[in-house]
Amino acid sequence: MELKELKKKQASDLHRILNESRDKLRDLKFKDANKQLKDVRQIRKTRVLISQCLTLIKEKDKTEKAKPAEAASPKISDRPDKPAAQKAEKADNK
Repeated sequence: MELKELKKKQASDLHRILNESRDKLRDLKFKDANKQLKDVRQIRKTRVLISQCLTLIKEKDKTEKAKPAEAASPKISDRPDKPAAQKAEKADNK
């Protein structure tokens, strides 16, 4: 599966693909150990697929967590300026 196809998938689909790929990798390693695997390159392809899925899952989690946090955090202009407020208090006390 190509990276372009994986990027279009949702996180739940990526988790499913990840689990299937891990099972496939385990089977390929057993076959390789028993000298039953003819195309050893399949192991590398499966490992790459697993790493791509993990990367995309993390990216999707970050974007989902960042969206609500951006709306909840106050902007710089909304925050009170502490040094300016302290200077104003000192000026009033004099």
